[in-house]
Amino acid sequence: MRGRPARGALPRRLLQLYAGLALYGASSALLVRAGLGLEPWNVLHQGLSELTGMTIGVVTTLLGALVLLLWIPLRQRPGLGTISNVLAIGVAMDGTLALVPEARTLAVRVPLMAAAIVLNGAATGLYIAADFGPGPRDGLMTGLHRRTGRSIRVMRTTVEAVVVATGFALGGTIGVGTVLYAVVIGPLAQFFLRVFAVPAPAAGSTVVAAGTPRGAILRP
Repeated sequence: MRGRPARGALPRRLLQLYAGLALYGASSALLVRAGLGLEPWNVLHQGLSELTGMTIGVVTTLLGALVLLLWIPLRQRPGLGTISNVLAIGVAMDGTLALVPEARTLAVRVPLMAAAIVLNGAATGLYIAADFGPGPRDGLMTGLHRRTGRSIRVMRTTVEAVVVATGFALGGTIGVGTVLYAVVIGPLAQFFLRVFAVPAPAAGSTVVAAGTPRGAILRP
């Protein structure tokens, strides 16, 4: 059983949280620039961006806030990480898109896609290991799991299938990047969770969170 994080771990955990969220938004933007397929929720975000004319970052923020409202009937409680997820990722996405031009050749797009997926895994490990609460989309899936009794895997697959299909119908990008992301993001995130786990204090001091936070399902 995990104890409460020690006070001394708080600055590091906050740094991990916001570095992870910023890197998550930046890596998602790099996938957009690679143009070879996006992660499931960003297929929907991109489709809604095409439909509304809003930037993908603004759509990400607004949809995150809407999903967070769905926590109310599911009796989910947001944490600092949950609120920060809604506010930070979209800003990081739009900022990166403003700085990074679109990749036009496969010689650039393929390495960019691969780097973006690895960075996304690192970002996931950073912010989940900080243990400030799940992102709004993950919390939706765990809430549905608790209310319906269905497994998290079933709820995640169902929700993301609907999200991808809707996003694609609206003009979101599906491709090899979408498939590769689905296959490798779990192992990558688990690896980086171990890398960025907050270490336990010396013997005799307060126990801190270390390892994989319980209930994490590896997506903001």
